Amino acid sequence: MGKIGIIDLGSNSARLVIVEIFDENYFIVEDELKESVRLGQDMDRDGFLKPQRVAETIRTLKMFKRLCDASGVEKIIAVATAAVRRAKNQRSFLDEIQATVGIRVDVLSEEAEATLVYRGVINSMDIPKGIILEIGGGSTKIIYYNRRSVLQYISLPFGAVTLTDLFKDDGTPVEQTARIEEFFTEQFKKIDWLAQVDPDAQMIGVGGSFRNLYKINKIVRKYPLNTVHNYQFQTEDFRSIYEMVRVLDVEKRKRIRGLSPSRADIMPAALAIVKAFTDYLHIESFTIGGCGLREGIMFNQAVPVTAERPISDVLSYSLNTHVKFYGCNEKHVENTVHLSIQLFKQLRVLHKFPRVYLKVLKIAASLHDAGLRVRYYNRRDHSRYIILNAGLYGATHREIVLAAFVAGCRKREDVNLAEWAKYKDIVAEEDLEVVKKLGILLRVAECLDRSGMGMVKGINCDVLGDSVIMKTELAGDATLEISQAMEVAPDFKRQFKKNLEIL
Repeated sequence: MGKIGIIDLGSNSARLVIVEIFDENYFIVEDELKESVRLGQDMDRDGFLKPQRVAETIRTLKMFKRLCDASGVEKIIAVATAAVRRAKNQRSFLDEIQATVGIRVDVLSEEAEATLVYRGVINSMDIPKGIILEIGGGSTKIIYYNRRSVLQYISLPFGAVTLTDLFKDDGTPVEQTARIEEFFTEQFKKIDWLAQVDPDAQMIGVGGSFRNLYKINKIVRKYPLNTVHNYQFQTEDFRSIYEMVRVLDVEKRKRIRGLSPSRADIMPAALAIVKAFTDYLHIESFTIGGCGLREGIMFNQAVPVTAERPISDVLSYSLNTHVKFYGCNEKHVENTVHLSIQLFKQLRVLHKFPRVYLKVLKIAASLHDAGLRVRYYNRRDHSRYIILNAGLYGATHREIVLAAFVAGCRKREDVNLAEWAKYKDIVAEEDLEVVKKLGILLRVAECLDRSGMGMVKGINCDVLGDSVIMKTELAGDATLEISQAMEVAPDFKRQFKKNLEIL
């Protein structure tokens, strides 16, 4: 389908994302550009977008347009949110953009904006029941969903930029944030359905302030995985950061590692909203979502059916996207996943792992050859790196780390222990055995489709005494496949304490 450019004109930032859309409804982000335009700044005084902000925004949009042209973008979709939605000079602003930049900007209604945020979340996270808190520069959205349907939503006309302006004269930074907490708590009390939210609903934080929050905590914790999507945040950790940020003046905040200097002045207001929200709903932990409004647009464009119903299997969709992007042999991937799952189920008497580890094995089997895109030699190391950094949807950070090391298992060496030690805060000591055994199963499955021609259609395993007898169902000459799989036999015996025979 080609490339599209998506421009999100918010109250605080303007963002451009360039997306490559493949056949069969898959897409990948190719480029991104962000500028802090502060379009909503000082609007509360008279409701007008200020000339300086308008000029800065148009300069930024011209820059975005040049990048789109240079990148071969075929279509630009530009949307504006709270600041432009409320602006008294909205029409003249949009006309000026059209005349000087040549881009048509659509102003999203509150409902349309909330819907796109929800679609970005629901199509990228495996959280069946959630309450989304999206903090923008000029508005704050709360979206409650269950069973992949929106139950309630509201858009409050206050965001990080507008609140910073509103309370800037209310004493010290600590006093200002305390006032914002009180103010927002009163707003929450007016939302009848908010008190009825199921305690099991998982809070999901979306927006630039949450992404900066992740970056700060990543540095504080020395967190090894560089993936904001699906990051689990303990409310206790959040409060520590909140107390640190809100006592500092702007210049000192700009020196906080992980916090964007352009967001330093509005970050306390954003965190005050999070503090009020977590206190009001007694939330002990929340998940940060790396996908929101822009991803909602991407899904609308690449997978039109998501306008009617969400993707049913988020992880499989994400894996298939990466299989296509990295040019993996799709038939070989399909066969390897199939055989891996058969091995897992039929040898459960040996490994005794619960079914939840099938998800880890599926990720590893799907992307075990992704490293070939980098180089054949050391391909397993490259595959491990790709899985760790792919930003997979529908998988927790722990599942991603485990899958990466399963895919990275090599003959005799099993696991790179120096690399494994870096992730000690995500995985447990006992997980090492899981990785080694799943790694053996994956290697056997991979070898049983060595030619990529599906010569081995299925497997039937019998555990007899000190041996595992593996009977293969064949579609042709599988001499190569069986020969290669038998080379794994010594490592199989070392891990499972059984001889391996393949018939």
